[in-house]
Amino acid sequence: MKKLVTLLALTATPAMAASGPFFSLRNTDFVVTVSFLLFVGVLIYFKVPSLLGNLLDKRAAGIKSDLDEARALHDEARSILASYERKQKEVQEQAERIVETAKREAMAAAEQAKQDLKASIARRLAAAEDQIASAEAAAVREVRNSAVNIAVAAAGDLIAKQMSAAEKNKLIDAAIGEVETKLH
Repeated sequence: MKKLVTLLALTATPAMAASGPFFSLRNTDFVVTVSFLLFVGVLIYFKVPSLLGNLLDKRAAGIKSDLDEARALHDEARSILASYERKQKEVQEQAERIVETAKREAMAAAEQAKQDLKASIARRLAAAEDQIASAEAAAVREVRNSAVNIAVAAAGDLIAKQMSAAEKNKLIDAAIGEVETKLH
């Protein structure tokens, strides 16, 4: 069956439809050939191939310039991207340094605050101990003074009861003399 179809297809070609001598206007093959050659001649006369070539060359040049411009823009975009990545890295490193410095300063400030608090507590404790010692000394002095005053008053009363007026006068004169020697 395939062979039959192939045979019919070859026998039904337009070349078989032509009749008569080849260089006759009644021969369709000759007319088609002449028409084709005239068409090609008109195309060559009007320089259509060179026009098409120029148009294709211009289009190719335009495409090439577009590609070059795209490459240049791509390269520029890559360099800008690299620049921004470097800047971002620098900013990130700077931010890390700032954070690290802030942490160190915070730790140092906390340590200084601890030391200041310890010193303040020590000063307050020392001041409180001084106040306690001063109050204790004042209380001891007051107790001694009270004891001395009571002892002097008791001794004075005892001496006054046991002494006569003449002895009292001698004691007064002796005390005045002692005061005079100490004042002068």
